This record gives sequence, C-alpha cells and structure tokens, in this order.
Amino acid sequence: MKQKLGNYIKILAFTVFLGAFSGLVIWCFLKAVAFGSALIWTKAGEFTGIPYITVLLCVLGGLAAGILRRRYGDYPEELSVVLYKVKHEKHYDYHPMFVILLCAFIPLITGASVGPEAGLTGIIAALCYWIGDNVNYAGENAMLFSELGEAVTLGQLFHSPLFGIIAVEEEGDDQGNEGGRKIPRSTRLVLYVLSTTAGLLVMEALNRQFGAAMSGFPAFSEASFSSKDLLLLLLYIPAGMLLFLLYELFEKLTAKVAGKVPAVVREGFCGLIIGLAGLFFPMVIFSGEEQMAELMESFTSYTPLILLGICVLKLLMTAFCLNFGLKGGHFFPLIFACTCMGFCLTQFLFSGTPEHAAFAAAAITATVIGAQLQKPLAASLLLLLCFPFKILPWIFLCAVLGMAGGKALSGLMKGER
Repeated sequence: MKQKLGNYIKILAFTVFLGAFSGLVIWCFLKAVAFGSALIWTKAGEFTGIPYITVLLCVLGGLAAGILRRRYGDYPEELSVVLYKVKHEKHYDYHPMFVILLCAFIPLITGASVGPEAGLTGIIAALCYWIGDNVNYAGENAMLFSELGEAVTLGQLFHSPLFGIIAVEEEGDDQGNEGGRKIPRSTRLVLYVLSTTAGLLVMEALNRQFGAAMSGFPAFSEASFSSKDLLLLLLYIPAGMLLFLLYELFEKLTAKVAGKVPAVVREGFCGLIIGLAGLFFPMVIFSGEEQMAELMESFTSYTPLILLGICVLKLLMTAFCLNFGLKGGHFFPLIFACTCMGFCLTQFLFSGTPEHAAFAAAAITATVIGAQLQKPLAASLLLLLCFPFKILPWIFLCAVLGMAGGKALSGLMKGER
C-alpha cells in the first residue's frame, strides 16, 4: 500500500513538472517566433535599407528548410501523425530534436500560411520521450507523460484546455496501456487537469513578467442570432462543405505539382511566393491571427467579392505552403479563411450589418473543421477560441453535419480514383 501511494505521488509530482516544463518550452518557442518574424518583416528592411530584403530572406529560409528536409526527413510532421505515433506506436523519435525545432521555426518566421501546433506538438512529444529514455522513473510512463504534454500544448495554443484533452483522447482508446498496466480514464483526466493547470500558470507568469509570447486569435465578444440566422444554416453548412472540398482539391493539386519539383528548389520557390505575397497580398500570409483581428474591425468596408477572394487565396496559400515544404498546422489558417467566407455572406445577405457575422462565421468554420478533423466534439471546443459559448450547440451541430459530409465527400473522391 505504501509503495502504491508513493508511486501515485511520484506520478502527480512528475505530471505537474511536465506541465510546467511544457508551458515554458511553448512560451520560449513562441517568443522566439515573434522576435524572428519582426526581424525578417520589419527590422531587416529598416536596418539594411535594401529594397525587397524580406523576399530574399524568405527565399533563404525556404532553401534552409529544404536542405534540412532532404538531409534529415520530412519535419515537422502533421498534428494527426504526431498524435497517432504517441497514442498507437507509443514512441516518438527525438534524435532529430534540433532539426524538428528548426523545421518548425523557419516556416513561422518566414510568413508561411501555417500555424504552430504541428511543430510544437512534435517538439513536446520528442522532449517527453527523451525524458522517458533518460530518467528511470519517467520511462515507466513515457507514453502517458507524452500524452499529457500534447494535451498541454494544444490547450495552450488554442486557449482551450478541454480541446487539448479531448483531441488526445479522441485519437484512440487504449486506456493508457503502459507495459501491460492500464491507467483508468478518470485518473488520466485528473492528470490532464493538473498538467494543463501547471502549464497555464507558467505561461501566465511569463506573460506578465516578459509580455505575451503570442497575441492569440481574436474572439467575437457577442454572437447575435435570430430565426433568420438559424434558417440560413441551410446555406452556411453547404458553403462550409464547398470550402472543405475546395481545400481538399487545392491540397491534391499542390501535392501533385510539388512532387514534380526537386527538393530544396521546391522550398526555395515556396519562400519566394510567400515573400511576394507579403508585398502584394499580406492578408494571406502567416497563420491569420493579426489579419483576422483587422478584418473583424473593418470587414464592412470590403465588398463580398474581395472577401471571397481573400478566403480562396488563403486556402490555396495554406495548401501550397504545406505541400511545398514550409509546413506547420492548418487550423488557424482554415479558421481565418472560413471567417472570411462568413463575412462575405454577411455582407451579401445583411448589407453590412455586423451583428450577424459571428454566427455565420461560426457555422461555416464549424462545418469545415468538423469535416476536416472528423472529431465534432474536439472541433466544437477548438472553436470556443473565437466564438461565444452560447452558440456552442449550433457549432456542434454544424461540426457533426460537417463530419458526415466530409466522410461522404472523401468516399466519393476515393471512388473516383
């Protein structure tokens, strides 16, 4: 009994340590990204006085990413791949740690239309397994601690601790099998809460002391809706499915073209396109936090056609970056693109009345994320990042219908092949 109690105390203590450590790593990484982005996109031009120096730096960043990828492998891996390896393969290779770090860092500072979640989850998983292999006690629970680290990471990035927990849990249900032992779901939930709380406290302390590492996605403070808005779900959900289909087509098209371009050249070309887009279409680069904040305040000054164009270009740029080597997460860019479509339809249907924009954006975004993620509960909790809690039932409905539509469309596309 004493030994059992001692083991639980060790697990609890290590869980708190792991959550705090993950919060520290996430904060440092995001702070470095903010500094690197400012260096390339603001300070380099001011300091050197060289015209279009940003384009050159983006090309150099792309070439560097290409060289690393050709030599060491395809990093950073997608979020779904990282979660699958942790949950089912029960291991994540940490030997190319520095490479994972660089490959996650370069796309974010060069303005690629990707988010930080894919790179950071890979970094945290690698660190957790490194600790597991080098700390005797931690090795007995390496998979559990890695899952905790992933939950903390996703919860921090999306300002939704529940999303981090649900996203990891929905990846599979092996009951936390560790060396033949099973950790009950209720116990794991307590550990998730402890690690996430520790991570939040560390991040908050660092933000207060040194300034926020990441501005975060802006949120709608209010989402008014009436019977007319609910009726318009008959339009918003098909519009979301159309965007999902368009994104899937862009993914296949850019992947096909990228496969014909040699490595390194491909990434360098991607950097060039990003640099040029930054000069002429700044709305479609980066993950979309700052651009979305700008649109939320000024979308009524745009025509529906321009908003539609921004939406489509954002989807194309995201698929292009992912397949041409400047990789990362896709959730933030998709949320931005779908919100643009919500603003577009609001402008068209309500003649610039902004009260309906949040509901339209939420419905379309939930449909797309539900179709893409295939986890309606996780998708709904993710979208609390941007949208008020009171419309959560409608968000969940759209995510469920999006999941069903996504499965049907994926089946049709496979049948065509």
